[in-house]
Amino acid sequence: MEPQSKEHSLPGPRAKATLVLGSETYSVNVKEGILSEQLTSMKEESMSILKDFIIKHNVPNDVPDEPLEGASGDEDDLLEKPPVKTKRRK
Repeated sequence: MEPQSKEHSLPGPRAKATLVLGSETYSVNVKEGILSEQLTSMKEESMSILKDFIIKHNVPNDVPDEPLEGASGDEDDLLEKPPVKTKRRK
């Protein structure tokens, strides 16, 4: 008779996780199966929760960046080319 592994002897979910993102808390529920299947399911559900959280709290791309207060406009002056002096022949 072959010995059973501990993985097969305990039925039901054995892996669970709670994600705390800022003030929000999410529970990751896994399906029954062997431990490796539960972990795979947990990873997929966690990634989905993270994706939804990022989309929900992401700043829109169309908002222009505002310059910091106290920053001088010297950067703009450095980017402009100085006027070119031409040599005149007599």
